[in-house]
Amino acid sequence: MAGKLLIAVGLSLAALALAVAWLAARHEARAEASHPPQGQILDIGGHRVHALVMGRGPDLVLIHGASGNLRDMTFSLAPRLAERYRVIAIDRPGLGYTDRINRRGASIAQQAELLMKTTRQLGAERPIVLGHSYGGAVALAWAAYYPEDLSALVAVSSPSMPWTAPLDPLYRVTSSWLGSALAVPLITAFVPDSRVDEAVESIFAPQPVPEGYAAHVGTGLTLRRVSLRANADQRASLLDEIIALQPYYARITVPTELVHGSADTTVGLSIHSEILVDRIPGATLTRLPGIGHMPHHVAEDAVVAAIDRAAARAGLR
Repeated sequence: MAGKLLIAVGLSLAALALAVAWLAARHEARAEASHPPQGQILDIGGHRVHALVMGRGPDLVLIHGASGNLRDMTFSLAPRLAERYRVIAIDRPGLGYTDRINRRGASIAQQAELLMKTTRQLGAERPIVLGHSYGGAVALAWAAYYPEDLSALVAVSSPSMPWTAPLDPLYRVTSSWLGSALAVPLITAFVPDSRVDEAVESIFAPQPVPEGYAAHVGTGLTLRRVSLRANADQRASLLDEIIALQPYYARITVPTELVHGSADTTVGLSIHSEILVDRIPGATLTRLPGIGHMPHHVAEDAVVAAIDRAAARAGLR
């Protein structure tokens, strides 16, 4: 009897696992069908990288933040900048349509190297580099570790200094081996895209989400298993990587513009940019009163102005 019970339990668990895998795959297929790649898929040292190029002018790389993809940049900012710049927007590893570099999520230094090689293959040797939020940390790593391979830096709402807040419980679970194996497929299978839309609202607060943003960016892409795992691993290791990056800020000698909202509760202005501005020689900080974590959407003029100043300081305007 005990043996039969164990067999029955085993078969039930196997059936449940197959059902979860099927539902997760169906959710992923829907997301990818509704939001296919916008740009081209490149082979960079054996890695598939999704990049979109638009416009003419000085080369400008746009790096998106956590959980997102390059569509965050193409909603409004990239088309506007393409009137005067050659804009290159890239999906970071494991997000959008760029493959993961490794099973640990890829460090900000590894991501910076991959994006740098991508821009070179696209003909941009020393671009202006803009990063938002987590993407700002990647941009800082690019500037600190490869200071000769960019012409200017713009960091928007970027984490840059150590913090004391604990890792979000969701990332603690999904970055663990057990959570990656069990929780991630369940999230993909059963969490509706509307829950991601609610999270987007909190990230934009206190400003509202621009009309049409969620439909454009493809929130369902965030819930794919590969993206959940990559994002969790990247977030879990970010603090240690920022601590390691700090001593190299003095190596950043290119024109640097920091943009940060005073009402940003995701990446605090006083914890990060207000300290960072004194660590990078010649850096300037634009404080945006009352603005939250998404200035490149809700204070777009200020971000564009920072890019133009960086380009002018670099002799590209």
